[in-house]
Formats: sequence, structure tokens, C-alpha cells
Amino acid sequence: MIKKLDRNKSRKRRHMRVRKKIMGTVERPRLNVFRSAKNIYAQVIDDMNGHTLVSASSLDAEVKEVGIYGGNVEAARKVGELLAKRAQEKGIDQVVFDRGGYLYHGRIKALAEGAREGGLNF
Repeated sequence: MIKKLDRNKSRKRRHMRVRKKIMGTVERPRLNVFRSAKNIYAQVIDDMNGHTLVSASSLDAEVKEVGIYGGNVEAARKVGELLAKRAQEKGIDQVVFDRGGYLYHGRIKALAEGAREGGLNF
């Protein structure tokens, strides 16, 4: 009998495998992504000091005022652009992208492209 793993448990295993190799520093922090069914969240994290430098999500007022549902590709692109704008204000332009164990497709890809359009390099 084969045990069926749930998707989140498998994602967490993939994420931990990737996190062994990816580390955010002061010069090049880590852009972390979390995706739920209704929203998407992104943070720029300095792992050396354990601080979140910048964050954005589809729950932020700048994204909600446009009237976009938080669980689609449009919202993910807006969150990426908002995160890049906030990071630029703090003087951050280089990041390491951490996809959080998700496939680089759909909302994750849209967030990354939005962040690149906003001026982040990774």
C-alpha cells in the first residue's frame, strides 16, 4: 500500500531541499514567496540577521484598491511590482529568488516578472 503525501508536505520537503543551498545576505537578500489559494505573499529577508526587510502581499491596500482578486496572476504581478518598489526605496536592487518549493509557473512566475519589471535583479 502506497501512502499518498499531501501537496503541502511535499512542497515543504522541496522547500527545505532548496533552502539548504539558498541564503540571503545583507548585500543580496532572499526574496521568499508564499502562495495560498486566495492570496500571495512575498518578503525580502536578510538571513544573516534574521530580519524581514520588505514585504508585500495581495492583502495590501495598493493591490486591493485596484479591485483584483488576490488569488490570480494579475494580483501576483502587482505584488511583485509593489515589492520591487518598496525594495528600491530601501536601497535593495539585488535579491536571490526563493520560490518556496512551488513550480516556477503561473502566479510564482508572474510575481517574479513583476519584481523584475519593478527593478529587482535576480
